[in-house]
Amino acid sequence: MGVINTILGIPLGYLMDFSYRLTGNYGLAIILFTLLTKILMMPLSLMAQKNAIIMAKIQPALEGIRARNAGNSALMLEEQRTLFKQEGYSTFKGLLPLLVQIPLILGLIHVIYNPLQHLLHLDASIISSLTAKAAQVLGVTIRDLGSSAQIKVMELVRSMPQTFQNMEGLKPILQIDTSFLGVSLTQVPQLKSLTLIYPLLSGASALALAAYQNRCYILQQNQGPLRKWSMAAFLTAFSFFFASILPAGIGLYWIAGNFLSIGVLALSNKIYDPTPYRSGTHDSPKVRLSKEEKAAQAQLKKEKRVRQARDKKRFAAFPDKQLVFYSEGSGFYKYFGGFMDYITEHSDLIIHYVTSDFQDQIFKLGKPQIETYYIGPVALIPFMMRMDAAMVVMTTPDLETFHIKRSLVRKDIEYVYIDHGMASFHLMYRKGALDHFDTIFCYGPNHISEVRETEALYGLAAKKLIPTGFPLLDSMLDRVRELGDLSNDPPIILVAPSWQKDNILESCLDQTLAPLLETGYDIIVRPHPETVKRFPALIRDLEDRYGDRLEVQKDFSSNRTVYTADLVITDWSSIAQEFSYATGKPSLFINTPMKILNPDYHRIPSIPLDISLRDQIGRSLNLDQLSGLAGAVEDLLLQKDHYKEHIHRLVRENIFDVGQGARGGGDYIIRTLKAPREAEPEAREKNPASLELIKSLRALLEAEDTSDPFVEEALQAPARQGDSRRETLIGLIRDLENQAPGGGQAL
Repeated sequence: MGVINTILGIPLGYLMDFSYRLTGNYGLAIILFTLLTKILMMPLSLMAQKNAIIMAKIQPALEGIRARNAGNSALMLEEQRTLFKQEGYSTFKGLLPLLVQIPLILGLIHVIYNPLQHLLHLDASIISSLTAKAAQVLGVTIRDLGSSAQIKVMELVRSMPQTFQNMEGLKPILQIDTSFLGVSLTQVPQLKSLTLIYPLLSGASALALAAYQNRCYILQQNQGPLRKWSMAAFLTAFSFFFASILPAGIGLYWIAGNFLSIGVLALSNKIYDPTPYRSGTHDSPKVRLSKEEKAAQAQLKKEKRVRQARDKKRFAAFPDKQLVFYSEGSGFYKYFGGFMDYITEHSDLIIHYVTSDFQDQIFKLGKPQIETYYIGPVALIPFMMRMDAAMVVMTTPDLETFHIKRSLVRKDIEYVYIDHGMASFHLMYRKGALDHFDTIFCYGPNHISEVRETEALYGLAAKKLIPTGFPLLDSMLDRVRELGDLSNDPPIILVAPSWQKDNILESCLDQTLAPLLETGYDIIVRPHPETVKRFPALIRDLEDRYGDRLEVQKDFSSNRTVYTADLVITDWSSIAQEFSYATGKPSLFINTPMKILNPDYHRIPSIPLDISLRDQIGRSLNLDQLSGLAGAVEDLLLQKDHYKEHIHRLVRENIFDVGQGARGGGDYIIRTLKAPREAEPEAREKNPASLELIKSLRALLEAEDTSDPFVEEALQAPARQGDSRRETLIGLIRDLENQAPGGGQAL
């Protein structure tokens, strides 16, 4: 208590003394004291108000981050921190007024419990003498009086002044009145006493403040009723309890503070008006599910759990896994499909296809060489850490950086990255997004140059770069040839936004559609599949406003609209390359804010195709040029023959093996995985003893029995400094395997 007295009690005591001298009444002094502290804290309250407005302003962006990064909490937190930094939001600023309240209350409690020191300013020796006398009168020790010793002294002096006659300090004690409206503010409230009014009023004032905040405080305004009133109930109960266990003066402070806080909030709203940020997507009423819908959701969750548990066991039990493909969702199969078909047609390799989409189309294919598994986003993290295949192929960047890590069980897994677009690596991916892959499939010369330039810039080890085509493009070219020359009357315009922040749907939908709807063209809006999944409210709004004047496409099982459209309008989506490369028709780009995940991309000499291709396969418009969008569309449609030959030339320049896109990557996978298995019989013949030793040591390692005499004999060489016996045994097994190719998979 000495620290609290020195840091808080003494300065607040002088403030209370000033208030008492000014009012001449103990209760009014506490109210004035509360008012003065609110005035002193006003700058902090205004800072918190500005901070709350920033939070309300960025709430839609935060919801977008949560939706876009569902299942990837690390990436979600990183993007939230970036947004907070950009907008100047600080959690600490919002909490600061509350944090300051804590020392104020502690200091005030010390002041009220020690009136002889803080209000009467008696010497410590006098206070000690009076306290000793009070303890003597009560027949207890000074320690027994506890924190309320000075209050006891005041009560005894008033009730039996003759007992303390001739003692110093008696006169000022008799002169001070600590009551207010007939109630002593130094007493702790009692059940059958008028002092009970203070806990009751504390709870009532807290409820009044909560009700006002629910209606007028920007952050609480946008919360749901349950959250609002559950917090109000908690604060009411807490205020009642808090005021019932401390002297009534604390209760009076709490009551005054709650009512003054209403005034502070009203003034803050006048100075920093939150009105412009009181409406937004986060104010939309939540969709209430019927009992049947809730039951269906519960059943789906159960089915997912059962399927996931079964598939995890089946995957773990499968012996000698060579090749794993990992898919984030059903829509990614189209990027794997060509390679997988090539592998199954040219080898007997078993493909283990792991997906985090319970509805993935892979489950309906039923191909005998493909084993399928469902592993949800959360379970995926430990699942990938225990991966034990020879090769893992994935389209998910940021390996090792976010939720997907390299295996802890097997260190020699070859991780292969294949992209899901024909653009560039170094603009749309974070710095270092591909650093932890061993091998990268490169669809064109730009991929090779970008990776090598990045390695040179940052001094990275060289990766295996495999020139291969883009199988999806081949299938699209085949589909276009099957459809033949189409003539749409009227022309079909496909609006296909990306799902990055500030895409067409979010930033300029009305400005884009308004001129198009006046042209008489058939308009199809094809939102990104992730937008449909993660932002249903946005899609419902699109359908409600435009559903009778255009088609909103939400079925992505077919790409027919991509093949048959006359023009694609997009922002930064790779659908433009897919459409123009496959059909030879131009694309129109709207220059919404570019999502630059790697701010250092300009340090790589290669210009990203995402930028350079925009005016080669079509043209681009800035947001302030959208009034001329209809004219730009008409010009591109008139020049389609000019673009056709030009685009076909670009395809040959930018994409390897057009027409045989899966050959390069498929051959590499087969050659890499078949070579060790084909060498195994020869290795067994040359060194069977070595292979048997490896088998024995591996068995003991898996049984975690490193104390076996056989292991003791094998470990002749001392372990490296800091290595455990287990780590030394693993190293020995690896060395033996290197000496005897085909001796078994390295751990």
